[in-house]
Amino acid sequence: MLTRIGISLLWLLHLLPFPVIAAIGQGLGALVYAAGQGRTTRINLNLCFPHLTEAERRRIARRHFRALGQSALALGILWWGSKERIQRLVKVENIEYALPYAERKQALICFTPHFVGLDFGGVRLSTEYRGAAVYSRQRNAFLDRLLKRARTRFGLTQVFARQDSLRPALRALKSGIPLYLLPDGDFGASESIFVPFFNVPAATVPVLSRFAQLTGAAVVPCVTEQLPGARGYVVRFYPAWENFPSEDVAADTRRMNSFIEERALEMPEQYFWIHKRFRTRPPGEANPYAWRVLNK
Repeated sequence: MLTRIGISLLWLLHLLPFPVIAAIGQGLGALVYAAGQGRTTRINLNLCFPHLTEAERRRIARRHFRALGQSALALGILWWGSKERIQRLVKVENIEYALPYAERKQALICFTPHFVGLDFGGVRLSTEYRGAAVYSRQRNAFLDRLLKRARTRFGLTQVFARQDSLRPALRALKSGIPLYLLPDGDFGASESIFVPFFNVPAATVPVLSRFAQLTGAAVVPCVTEQLPGARGYVVRFYPAWENFPSEDVAADTRRMNSFIEERALEMPEQYFWIHKRFRTRPPGEANPYAWRVLNK
C-alpha cells in the first residue's frame, strides 16, 4: 500500500516543471539525511576518503542525499513522461565513441557505473538507440514492473534480471546488440574477486573482463551526471578502452574500479554511496556496517 501511494505521488509530481521537482527532491533528501538516515553513506566516505576531515565528509554526504532526493522524485518523468521531455531533460555527449561499433553490429559493452543519474541516462538512450541491459530484480513486484516498463517502453531496449541468468545478456551482446552493464555492486563472495576500490578491498564481479573475453566486445564507459542548478542530466561516453581485456582478470577489474574512482573524484556527491559496497569482506575482516564495528 505504501509503495502504491508513493508511486501515485510520483505520478502527480511528474506533471510539475522539472526545476520544481528538483527543488522538492533536494529538500526531501536533506530532511532524510538530517533524520539520521546517512549511516551507510558516512561509513563509505570514511573508508574511501580518510584524508578528508569529518566536516568535509559530512558535507559530501548531505549533498549526496540532496542529489538522491532529486533523482528519486524525478523518476516519474522517466516512467510517464514523453520521449520529447526526456530528450530535453537528458543530453547525450560523445556518442560517437559508441556509434561505430553499434552500426557495424560489433559486440559493444557500455560500462555504466552506479551514479545517481544512472536511470536517466539509461532511459534517455532507450528513446533513440537499441540496446540491452542487466538489472537487479526488485523484491516488490509492482515496483519491479514499473522499473522494467521505464527501461523498455520505447521498444528499443531489452532487460534481463541478473538473478535469472546472464546467458541471455551474453547472447544479445554476441548478436550485435549493445549491452549496458552495471558491474560495480557487491554481489557476494561467490561471484566476486577482491580488488581495491579507493584502497579498500572490495568484492567485485569480474564480469566486464569476462564478457569482453568471451565476445571480443569493445568496452566504452558511459556515465550520467546530474547537472547543478536543476539543469537536468548529461549522459557522457568515453573512448573505448585499449588493450582490454588483458590476460589478467584481476588487473582488468582493478582498471574498472580505477575508472569509477576517477569519476567519483570529479563528482563525489553523485556516486551511489548508500550501497553497502564493502559488506562482503576477505576472510578475517569484519563487516564495517555492523553496529559493533562502528561503535568500537
